[in-house]
Amino acid sequence: MIMKSRLNRTLLLAALACLASGCAMQPPQAWEKGNLARKEMTMDADPLDQAFTQHIYFSKESASGGYGVGGGGCGCN
Repeated sequence: MIMKSRLNRTLLLAALACLASGCAMQPPQAWEKGNLARKEMTMDADPLDQAFTQHIYFSKESASGGYGVGGGGCGCN
């Protein structure tokens, strides 16, 4: 029983330490931003996959321009 409460207390303290360290994160410095600008860090790193997704969107919606544009394929805005 004592070991279980000690384990729970240790896990609680570890969780609180992780939570507190997450709040202390600093924004990236100027010399670190080069790593964030790499192609691998983007959501659409694969140009072939992005072109395939755009083709599917164009085929389903009968509209060009991709995401985030107003209007649809019916001509209404």
